[in-house]
Amino acid sequence: MPRGDKSAYTDKQKRKAEHIEESYESRGVPDDEAERRAWATVNKESGGGNKSGSGRGRPDTHVSSEKGGQRGGAASASRSKEDRSASAKKAAATRKRNREQAA
Repeated sequence: MPRGDKSAYTDKQKRKAEHIEESYESRGVPDDEAERRAWATVNKESGGGNKSGSGRGRPDTHVSSEKGGQRGGAASASRSKEDRSASAKKAAATRKRNREQAA
């Protein structure tokens, strides 16, 4: 099996990598870098390709996903209520502006 071959991955792992890649691309990461990061995340969470047989392998750890959530929560908790509120209002205004531009 050549390097980069994804045939040993389950459909769920492929969907997860695609979702992660889209998320990176939406944040401005170049396509090839986004794909590389996405597969690195899938490999870290699931230990690589799992399509070797029924009942084999280990459960996913979700360590990378949880780390991001912890960082976001810690950053939010260190800010005042007024700062968080102002940030939420700014984000809502940005989403509204983007919706209107897309329409």
